[in-house]
Amino acid sequence: MNKNSNIYQIIYAAVMVLIVGTVLAFIYMALKPKQDDNIANDKRKQILSAVHITPASDDAIEETFNKYIVAGYLLNKDGSIADSTENVAFEVEMKNNIKLDERDLPMFKCKLDDGSEKFIVPVYGAGLWGPIWGYVAVNDNGVDIYGAYFTHEGETPGLGAEIANPKFQDQFKDKKIYPDGEFKSISVMKAGQKPTDGSEYVDAISGGTITSRGVQSMLQDCMTPYDPFFRKLQSGTY
Repeated sequence: MNKNSNIYQIIYAAVMVLIVGTVLAFIYMALKPKQDDNIANDKRKQILSAVHITPASDDAIEETFNKYIVAGYLLNKDGSIADSTENVAFEVEMKNNIKLDERDLPMFKCKLDDGSEKFIVPVYGAGLWGPIWGYVAVNDNGVDIYGAYFTHEGETPGLGAEIANPKFQDQFKDKKIYPDGEFKSISVMKAGQKPTDGSEYVDAISGGTITSRGVQSMLQDCMTPYDPFFRKLQSGTY
């Protein structure tokens, strides 16, 4: 065949595309299990961060998670457990779940070394430049927060990205979500300001107003559906 002909060049290009595509597909399939493991371990680290636990090493992430996160389940709207199948809560993708009219309500139960139990709620929302998300741990009294972890996809370094800073996250510890007996999410307020609804609050990020508002809206939107469960904790009927 004439190597300078159009037919030869078309066949040659098609064969090369097929070969390269096959090689790339093989590499993808070979690496995918490791990529999936890395994604799962990153999620485990984030959940553990909400209860102030840091694995000793990357190799210890899964073991540490399995030690402290003793249960995961989906809740019904009335706060009862709908599904406690293994990994059922872990496998919920919040970026998709948040768009549903009938959302799943995943919950993680943590038991610390001192025997105390914490209940971890995943949250997901929007910042200035993209999604923000995290986990909020509530004490077993169903009233106040034990810890919080937040992160983002593309907020501005030094501004909105500061939601991932422990200094911002630590403000949420011991804040009450039932300050007067009614559920009220934590407000995120500009320094020197206070909410008018009686809710407890933390200081917003200086220069990160939109991201701070995003955190407040995220908490309100994602934690409100758990009100029936928190009330079960308060009444001892869980």
